[in-house]
Amino acid sequence: MKIIRLTPSSIVKEVENLRKNQKKSIKNLEHQVDRIIREVVTKGDTALVSLTKRFDNIRIRPRDFPVKKSTINSSEKLVSKEVRSAIRTSYKRVVDYQKRKLPKSHKYKDKLGNTLGWTINPIEKVGIYVPGGTAAYPSSLIMTAALAKVAKSKEIYVVTPPSEKGLNAAILYVAKIAGIKKIFQIGGAQAIAALAYGTETVPKVDKIVGPGNIFVAIAKKKVFGEVDIDMIAGPTEILIIADKFSNPRYIAADLIAQAEHDINASAILVTDSNKIAKETLRELKIQSNLLPRKKIIKESIKRNGKIYVLSNLDNSVRLSNELAPEHLQVLVRNPNRLINKIRNAGSIFVGELSAEAFGDYVAGPSHVLPTSGNARFSSPLSVLDFLKYSSYTKISLNGSKKLGKSVIALAEEEGLHGHANSISIRLKKGDS
Repeated sequence: MKIIRLTPSSIVKEVENLRKNQKKSIKNLEHQVDRIIREVVTKGDTALVSLTKRFDNIRIRPRDFPVKKSTINSSEKLVSKEVRSAIRTSYKRVVDYQKRKLPKSHKYKDKLGNTLGWTINPIEKVGIYVPGGTAAYPSSLIMTAALAKVAKSKEIYVVTPPSEKGLNAAILYVAKIAGIKKIFQIGGAQAIAALAYGTETVPKVDKIVGPGNIFVAIAKKKVFGEVDIDMIAGPTEILIIADKFSNPRYIAADLIAQAEHDINASAILVTDSNKIAKETLRELKIQSNLLPRKKIIKESIKRNGKIYVLSNLDNSVRLSNELAPEHLQVLVRNPNRLINKIRNAGSIFVGELSAEAFGDYVAGPSHVLPTSGNARFSSPLSVLDFLKYSSYTKISLNGSKKLGKSVIALAEEEGLHGHANSISIRLKKGDS
């Protein structure tokens, strides 16, 4: 990791270079995912069996895709008391936060006596992807399932890669407390295809959510339109804004917390202090050597880690807004001055006690966030993503008379005389 001094005029170019470096050529992967999806669509469960053997090296029969209810119910015994308590705390806090965001259906009458409004209903069938493999993430299920439950989605299905050792007990325990009864031992692009199109065993859903690897992300992109998806997530990322009063030990710890996810994770410090930049670099070397995932941390920081020194904090915010990071930490003495200037960020953490790890587990907002600069136009996953709106219109007699002529004029201007006729026929004497 190098310390880079940026001028205000070079900020935009630097961000463009960062984004270019983050993008990979995925054409070959896209072709591979296309083949996987076609195979699942045409062969159903048979394809899932062969693909699971090919990619996970596990032989499994269709009847074994669903996890037994008894296995879900007994998961509690395999999870420590401390972890069970932490899961319940996390789940409760996420539910409480999302309940505060719940909107309501609404109707009102305008001046012409027309009744207008909107009705809100949950998306009925939701599929949740939970990553597996070398690391299992029960928190990912909390941060998705809790939202669907608050929205009152009727059917919630979970897919997660199988394992020779059996599924992670903590994931099963989350499913238990969330009241999820259907978990399928299927992973990768084939799991996304199964949820999108359905097989003999896996039900077709209306929306797919949850993070995964590059194959999962591409598959979600491919099936969008057949079903809805939450987002196309890339590698995790953090940007920290710090000043001369910030604690370099905290900064380094938070950068490392992102870097340990994988070698493609992005950890960036932006500061107006040369001293903080140098001290943070020193702390990174010290702390990374003390952690079990130090190889991943060091490679991630080597590839994607950056420390930028700018002339002032306003320019730091400007860089942040250009980059639109997934996670933004503001570790400065007077954060309120900067917060009002922040326009693009997935999740904002304010103050030296607000480590990003709180957001990963227990703060309340979902940790499923837009990456790769997508915070410029998208938002964190929330209960709103599991709801759909229908507009409501009931035209009154007075409204029909007063507005009908405008409809006819616009319809005829567009050459849609059938539209005009559907109004004029109602305006004729005796027909209204």
